[in-house]
Amino acid sequence: MPAAAAGTAGAGPGATDSAGVAIPAPRYPAKIAAAADALARIARLPRPLVFTNGVFDVLHRGHVTYLEQARGLGAALVVAVNSDASVRRLGKGDDRPLNPLEDRMAVLAALAAVDLVVPFDDDTPRALIVACRPDVLVKGGDYSAATTAGAAEVLAGGGRFVAIPFAFDRSTTALVNRIRK
Repeated sequence: MPAAAAGTAGAGPGATDSAGVAIPAPRYPAKIAAAADALARIARLPRPLVFTNGVFDVLHRGHVTYLEQARGLGAALVVAVNSDASVRRLGKGDDRPLNPLEDRMAVLAALAAVDLVVPFDDDTPRALIVACRPDVLVKGGDYSAATTAGAAEVLAGGGRFVAIPFAFDRSTTALVNRIRK
């Protein structure tokens, strides 16, 4: 008998396995904030608050290592994710992002290291950073406080900027180029 006939195999409300046992709904959606309520959700997180941002188009080992390390710098980690339009303005290619914003946010929210995922549509997350006042602003090792939007404001407010060195030489752009060849 096909799985669909034996029970509802989806993860939606009322899903059951072939024996009729309820399948729990995923927990990650609770870690995704809409832009409209992002600041209120961030304000409820424990401090020290760590903030990072990026495209996170195709999640790889470099990303998850970086996010685990960032989370270790505070009590909560907020990840701001570029909107699809914002990614296109970054010049990563006409066909980027490969994964839409909702999918990128869901994958990030499913990670244990991430406490909240929020979208942003500006070219940089500076306004969001200034508004939420993180204690620690984190970027990858190819950034510095001088090249990171919002770093000057975080430092002026008594916070820290941390550039996490690359533990693994990975790049979504390089991966996409390798797949296309």
